[in-house]
Amino acid sequence: MTVRRLARRGLLAAGVAAVLLAAALPAIVDHMGVAPRTLAPYIEKRTSGHNPLIVGSGRRVAAILTTLDRGPAGVAPPRLALNVGAQPRAAGQDGGGIQVATPDALRAALKEAAPGDVITLAPGTYRFQGKGIGIARAGRADARIVVRAAQPGTVHIELETLEGFVVDAPYWRFENLDIRGVCPADDDCEHAFHVIGGGHHFESVNNTIRDFNAHIKINGHDGRYPDDGLIDHTTLAATHVRATTKPVTPIDLVTASGWTVRANVITDFVKRDGNEVSYGAFAKGGGKNNVFERNVVWCEQTLRGQPGQRIGLSLGGGGTGREFCRDGRCITEQDGSVVRANLIVGCSDVGIYLNGAAASKVVDNTLVDTSGIDVRYPTSSAVVDGNLVDGPIRARDGGIVHLGDNRATPLWRAYVGSHPVRSLFRAPETGDFSWRGAPPLRDEMDSEGRPADARDLCGKPRAAAAVYGAFARFTDCLPAS
Repeated sequence: MTVRRLARRGLLAAGVAAVLLAAALPAIVDHMGVAPRTLAPYIEKRTSGHNPLIVGSGRRVAAILTTLDRGPAGVAPPRLALNVGAQPRAAGQDGGGIQVATPDALRAALKEAAPGDVITLAPGTYRFQGKGIGIARAGRADARIVVRAAQPGTVHIELETLEGFVVDAPYWRFENLDIRGVCPADDDCEHAFHVIGGGHHFESVNNTIRDFNAHIKINGHDGRYPDDGLIDHTTLAATHVRATTKPVTPIDLVTASGWTVRANVITDFVKRDGNEVSYGAFAKGGGKNNVFERNVVWCEQTLRGQPGQRIGLSLGGGGTGREFCRDGRCITEQDGSVVRANLIVGCSDVGIYLNGAAASKVVDNTLVDTSGIDVRYPTSSAVVDGNLVDGPIRARDGGIVHLGDNRATPLWRAYVGSHPVRSLFRAPETGDFSWRGAPPLRDEMDSEGRPADARDLCGKPRAAAAVYGAFARFTDCLPAS
């Protein structure tokens, strides 16, 4: 055999090998399960501390991967005016009740409150320092105790306290308040509300809460559990990166069951120190039947490009120590909980994460600029149906996924800058989620995981032949003019 013939065969073999490798690469990338946005910081970290050429190369590769996955860095989008989150209109009861105008008068009214009392704060700023505000008087199912502003935006509560309202009694409702943490050190502003033990049937409605590590913290105490709470039309945000090693999770729900977290806006929860991992909201610790529905979670809306991992919504979070679990074992972190009709945007990690979450339902969510949905570990099982995902849906480490009809994107496409789901929207990077063309319609909608009166993100009833994801028309989420 001549040298020329051998060379031709060698070239042919090399060509075949290249074609086979190119064909296999997408499957290899999807099997590895590492998104470009996750690989980029790893490469940058591994190449740091070497000679300038290696450091510079690592930074360039990381920048390319991030841009392919997340798009070019741009101007932070404006705060969206939507019909979810805190609203400018008043909610709840009108007029009457107990009028207070100073911090001391509010403390006194809370201490003496009786079922059915409505405590209305006069317009102004109320600053609290040092000791938290204890809530120990019980309301009743037919006579809640309400703490409120008559009009949203008129009452500003400034907390320079480790905890704000510590609720250890049932049937309390807080509404129309603007609450902000003003501690010089972020470690010293943990919670605006800490709902513990006896604080079942707590309600936060139409509040704006800013600059805490875990704005609303819920957990058991002394063998009692604050079940059946409601967080509704509440805006939870931060104006700066949290300089703390403590958990950064605006809604931090541990051990409690039966909570509804609905129609809230959760943004900019960035943890600077420690493990740099933060969540928009999670439920964990052995609770069950919790529902996250119709929320907008924008992990990095104004605080963009920071190191660390931001995860949108989670059943199971990062796990719970056995001694803190409801059953003392945490065989599962959650049982029978639901993530439904949420819009989750701009996360440096996955948009929805299930960890030890059994019999879960993840339905009708829209995820844009995240690394998708992860169902992880053998104790996690989920019906995943009707979701519109700019990224993959994955079962990891033994997790069980019962896939329905979803529209998702294979992971490998992020490595070539291809985002077909993201391209369905007009300008998602600026908060315009109206359809670029015709909306992506499903043939039919399975009823599993959806109540008979199911509504989308914008509050509209679900159609029989529904659009994939959280909403049919984003303009329905805009407030009426």
